[in-house]
Amino acid sequence: MKMSKYYMPTLKQEPNDADVISAKLLLRAGMIRKNVAGVYSYLPLGLRVLQKVEAIVRGEMDRYGAQEVLMSALQPKEIWEESGRWETNGPEMFKLKDRHQREFCLGPTHEEYFTSLVTNELNSYKQLPLNLYQIQTKFRDERRPRFGLIRSREFLMKDAYSFDTDAETMEVAYNNMWKAYESTFDKMKLEYKVVRGDSGNMGGRVSHEFHAITPNGESTLAYCNSCDFAETDEVAKCSFAIDGEKEEVLEIEKVLTPKVKTIDELVDFFKLDASKFIKTLLYKTEDDRRVFAVMVPGNRNLNHVKFANYVNEDEDLIVMLDPSEVHAKTKTIPGFAGPFGIDPAVEIIGDSRVFQIQNGICGANEKDFHLKNITLNPADYTVAEDLLQVMEGDNCPVCGAELQIAMGTEVGNIFQLGTKYSDAFNANFLDNNGKPQPFYMGSYGIGVSRCVAAVVEQYYDGNGIKWPVELAPYQVIVTIVNHKNEDQVALGNQIYEYLMEKGIEVMLDDRTESAGKKFADRDLIGIPMRITAGRNSSEGIVEYSLREDGEKIDMKVEEVLAQF
Repeated sequence: MKMSKYYMPTLKQEPNDADVISAKLLLRAGMIRKNVAGVYSYLPLGLRVLQKVEAIVRGEMDRYGAQEVLMSALQPKEIWEESGRWETNGPEMFKLKDRHQREFCLGPTHEEYFTSLVTNELNSYKQLPLNLYQIQTKFRDERRPRFGLIRSREFLMKDAYSFDTDAETMEVAYNNMWKAYESTFDKMKLEYKVVRGDSGNMGGRVSHEFHAITPNGESTLAYCNSCDFAETDEVAKCSFAIDGEKEEVLEIEKVLTPKVKTIDELVDFFKLDASKFIKTLLYKTEDDRRVFAVMVPGNRNLNHVKFANYVNEDEDLIVMLDPSEVHAKTKTIPGFAGPFGIDPAVEIIGDSRVFQIQNGICGANEKDFHLKNITLNPADYTVAEDLLQVMEGDNCPVCGAELQIAMGTEVGNIFQLGTKYSDAFNANFLDNNGKPQPFYMGSYGIGVSRCVAAVVEQYYDGNGIKWPVELAPYQVIVTIVNHKNEDQVALGNQIYEYLMEKGIEVMLDDRTESAGKKFADRDLIGIPMRITAGRNSSEGIVEYSLREDGEKIDMKVEEVLAQF
């Protein structure tokens, strides 16, 4: 492809609204363009990368025996009502009506469609096992779309669904998909971890997530180097030693703490460790059905997923109280709330560790006052075993060693669904005795467009993207330094034509831009192998370099071409 005719609108400046490096570089490199929040278009370079990811995913799914289909993105309400997820799937589902007022959704996932597909098609154990997959656009009305392609409203996803006769064969399919995913992400050159995840609204008891390790990732991963423990912070049990011996219970004191609200301010005021404080956090469901006061140790953070699961509410529908609501429930302002004297309608829940705090400090539910020497009686409250965010240095729940923490971007997930959907749809097959039995199902997703972003998050430098050759939009870029120099133009075109004939994906920068602009764009778009037709072109010498390390070598053109 000759760049003089190529649609590649690169940008010099970082976009103001791009919040992670992958979004910044993909936008600057002219690979994607933002339409509205969470919705992107793929330009020629970006589409080629997306198609490379698709090809790897498709190849590995086919290799492990899955068969590709393509279902509609438009799904009728009725099938979601059968599974019970029309209402429980939450506000992220795009819902619409046709001209006859029949209700539909734009598919965020396809368990219902695939189950309904096989209900009347598979009727014998002889037709099993079966694994069907598709690569298709999904839609989710994210409350806060962010991180570019990582959390968007419209995205490309590979989703697969296995159908088996029993739990044992379902596990075989699950393990095969696990292997297929490892091979897929290995071929993308991604550094990743496999962790146990939260099954959430999907159903089933067993699920695992594949996370690309990315410093700016949206997921927190806890793992142990001494054993094979690895989980997301959504499910990782928070285990740590409580310091201190049994203390004598002291008399409660009310202490004036003017304008002292935060834990850091309280630590400085009382000259005590943050672990001696009890934070009381106030939340409600978005529809005002329930209000919660949640107590956690002052040196720890609440894990919102664990809390939402504990109270059996949708995480996205739980919000913090605003200052006026805090005052209505506690008669004070944020920063001075505590568990005593709260409106009786408020559900007070404490993480189990707050009941191990002896002679601690909490808000007095009065502006500018805290209570000292607080030792809570668990019999007076609802006690949750674990509501805390796991931290580096916590004890591994398997072997007791210290946990490590990494940030990641979820690029794949696998679920053992069991018979949740087949039961809901009365989807049965006849076993070898002629008796109807429900399908045992698995569900397997890969965020195809997310993978594009994840790769960029791992492969870049200060000048731009550094694509692995497996995913690069083109493998080689040939740069003509001076478009007015006949020798350079002739040599550049000769190399370009030769590589084209060899079936190598090559770009020719034949633009009338300055050499500086060409080199900057070359680094930005990240083509792995670079050939430069410059000052020594008349002698048949070119400059060869790799985007990975940037080392430049002068070579005879025949030597360079021989490498290909």
